[in-house]
Amino acid sequence: MNRALYPSLKDKRVFISGGGSGIGEGLVEAFAAQGARVAFCDIAKAESEALVERLSDAAFPPIFHHCDLRDIDAVQGMMAQVEQQLGGMDILINNAANDDRHGVDDVTPAYWDERIAVNLRHLFFAAQAAVPAMRRAGGGVILNFGSISWHLALPDLVLYQTAKAAIEGLTRSLARDLGRDNIRVNTIIPGNVKTPRQEKWYTPEGEAEIVAAQCLDGRILPADVAALAMFLASDDARMCTGHDYFIDAGWR
Repeated sequence: MNRALYPSLKDKRVFISGGGSGIGEGLVEAFAAQGARVAFCDIAKAESEALVERLSDAAFPPIFHHCDLRDIDAVQGMMAQVEQQLGGMDILINNAANDDRHGVDDVTPAYWDERIAVNLRHLFFAAQAAVPAMRRAGGGVILNFGSISWHLALPDLVLYQTAKAAIEGLTRSLARDLGRDNIRVNTIIPGNVKTPRQEKWYTPEGEAEIVAAQCLDGRILPADVAALAMFLASDDARMCTGHDYFIDAGWR
């Protein structure tokens, strides 16, 4: 498949959270192929280091930071270091999340706080840290990752879905507050994407049920999600902000 090239992404300074595997890996690979300067973080050290090695021949090999996004002090310190390494910040992609299953009766106050920290809180503080550099650059792009799950009311994901619903509100609010600084903010909402993690949750029969519920045949791949992210990050999408963009093959 021939993929689009975006001249406006060349040399852009991009940070991606959760970039070591799955959708995040696809994002890192795609932006590096556009000639962007990419840094990413993940808690999966071995997978992330393997990705850096695999992309070592890129025009700008990606930079990996090992970071637990539940630690906001660590997030803020990392963002400052990334800005220094990249020489600024043009594009922030808040991708990292964790969709571990859980039942309503099993949720404690501590687990609530931990799930919100994993799936929501760091998105705001990463954006807060990136905004000053984007203002100095004359503008920027923030892409937050939501989830199809709460739109479908899938079972055993109440805290994950609560956080993902809130992300859409966060996007709307940031788009309004940052728009006059020429900072665009949008949400990407993937459907069921074929990754090793998602294959952990679904049997072949379950995958077949998902495809049957889609309008289109086939499985969504990380590269498909990255294609949407690159468009929204590029100058071609210069008037797109404050909205939710689905990449779900019409799953309903």
